[in-house]
Amino acid sequence: MYKIEGERTPASKLFLTILVGLVLTIPLFSVWLLVYDRQSQSEEASRSITEGWGGPQTMAGPLLVIPYYTDETETVVVNGQSVVRTKQARHELTLAPEQIDLSTDVRPEVRKRSIYEGVVYDARVHGRARFVLPPDSGIDPSDQNQARGELRFGLSDPRGLGANPQVSANGRALQLEPGGGSGSADGRGFFTWLDVRDLGSQPLIVDFAYDFRGNATLALAPHAGDTRWTVRSSWPHPSFGGGFLPIERKIGDQGFAATYRVGNLALGRSLAGSDSESNIIQRISSPSPGAQESGTNEGPLLTAQISLMQPVDLYSQVDRATKYGFLFIGFTFLALLMFDVIGGVRVSAVEYLLMGAALILFFVLLLAFAEIIGFTPAYILASAAIAGLNTAYSAAVLSSWRRAAFIGGLLIGLYAVLYILLSLEAFSLLIGSLLLFAALAGVMYATRRIDWGAKARAEAA
Repeated sequence: MYKIEGERTPASKLFLTILVGLVLTIPLFSVWLLVYDRQSQSEEASRSITEGWGGPQTMAGPLLVIPYYTDETETVVVNGQSVVRTKQARHELTLAPEQIDLSTDVRPEVRKRSIYEGVVYDARVHGRARFVLPPDSGIDPSDQNQARGELRFGLSDPRGLGANPQVSANGRALQLEPGGGSGSADGRGFFTWLDVRDLGSQPLIVDFAYDFRGNATLALAPHAGDTRWTVRSSWPHPSFGGGFLPIERKIGDQGFAATYRVGNLALGRSLAGSDSESNIIQRISSPSPGAQESGTNEGPLLTAQISLMQPVDLYSQVDRATKYGFLFIGFTFLALLMFDVIGGVRVSAVEYLLMGAALILFFVLLLAFAEIIGFTPAYILASAAIAGLNTAYSAAVLSSWRRAAFIGGLLIGLYAVLYILLSLEAFSLLIGSLLLFAALAGVMYATRRIDWGAKARAEAA
């Protein structure tokens, strides 16, 4: 059995190494905060780049809205006496189309400011909707004001709405008005007056086309009996989310095409409703994954959503790399400890601290260079710089270039393994666990003969 002479026992050297490692958690945590701060600045810069262009957009409509009036009674107190009054209340009969076919062409653009960038787009919508007045809506036709019907279209951020939207009903062009409808102060979208008195049982065919601008995401709030939505774009990195996924999609280097098919049975709504049903125009807001919360009792508003994702989020990659900082510090300190305990080379706490500081500096360099030249070139440059620095310094500490070459090879291997872990996200836990198991097994084997409580005397038993 090995026994080692010296001023410290092997156990005290191990304790000193762990203590220095714990001290280094402070600057490592500061690096995490730095990554978070830079990511926040990047998001703020992206919002600044796209400000005024149009936000994440959600489309809705067209809906056919027919006002109707009912007599309602109320009891009021006048001069201490209860008086029953009758007043006329306005309501809305809302009809969703039996079928709607939408085609959307999305033209994306990456805009940059300094080292930051954001994705914006122009979209062109063409569509045709088919309405049929129900023979029995449950509302007396004499109470309906069919001469003041409205066709309503919704867009979550009307700032992005292009000039001259075009809407026609049965081939007749209609004059458009801003806002979500005559009875609403909400400005999300546009509408037009439509006289449906002579429609009868004949279908109403509505053709429409309009342009709008937005950024990052595009969504549709389906509401028809049968919604068919086709989306095409030159963006090669879409992400499909929301409450509905496309039934067909093709993604390539030249862009993507997706087709959605949604029925009103999946939406859980009938084609005809009153009052709250018309709120779909007012309920649309900036898209969120899954569904959008509603202020009515109808539950969340389901949408089909497409995000124009950036292919690489360098801040999330640097953040994940930083989380492996303890792995780098632990393996490097372990190698130095083995040289100290087994090889008899004295390594001081200051030398541990300096080499650990260099390992943490790697992540700062990685972040700084990645914002300028991209993640992979920055990773190669930062890892080469730190591996070279620690190899040269360990040659002086360990008094041997041969031993320093082992430290350098260890660091190169660690950086290579870390890059693989970052690339293979699904297997990162498995690979990391196997790596730690192999390291622990190697240390247990190398130190199996060390008497951790004995004075260091460097002699074999």
